[in-house]
Amino acid sequence: MGLLDQLKSQATEIKSQRIGIERDLLANTAQTEAACSIAIPYLRELAKHLTVLEPNGPRYSLDGKTPWPAMKLIKFNADSRKKVLRDKEVVDTVSIGWTIIPKMGVPVGGAVTLTFLPQVDQVQQILNHAHIEYNRQEQRHPERKNLQSVRFEYTTQAKGNITVTADHDAAQLVFRLANVNGFGLVTHVIDAARINSDLLDELAKLIMAQESAFA
Repeated sequence: MGLLDQLKSQATEIKSQRIGIERDLLANTAQTEAACSIAIPYLRELAKHLTVLEPNGPRYSLDGKTPWPAMKLIKFNADSRKKVLRDKEVVDTVSIGWTIIPKMGVPVGGAVTLTFLPQVDQVQQILNHAHIEYNRQEQRHPERKNLQSVRFEYTTQAKGNITVTADHDAAQLVFRLANVNGFGLVTHVIDAARINSDLLDELAKLIMAQESAFA
């Protein structure tokens, strides 16, 4: 085989590989868009109904010891965003968010004091991610000036949300749950082929602090 024949064979193989990759990407993109077309109307309808129902929230605590009062979830809203991928407009994210307030009465003040300093950053991240109004007070040793404890004073009102990011190349949806089952962030990666109303029903149960098989 001459050099030109070798080059032709190699080029043909590479072209074949590229065609296969492009075909797979197109199929994955179509499957991901189909999953988003199920999730978007479901979350919009869910937001409308839960805004009326104002379901109970889960148990909340910043440090795992100091409980918040019984909370409820209000003012749900759903949204979706687009992006351009390979010269075509596709879904980027789908989301649903809500406000967390006391079930009875109005938001009240609370406080936690942390002496285990590695926990301080964790609690402050929760406060920031949940959009909780707070004030931080530090207690330092009078002579050595090293940090001994941190006291967070806060208001019992927060935000929760679920953001679903579409990964079209992998045919997956990435669910980022913020303050859903208590405070904190949890991420679940789910194949687009698995997205259906039954799975989203389990997600809705999770939001309403009911037993759920979503995870």
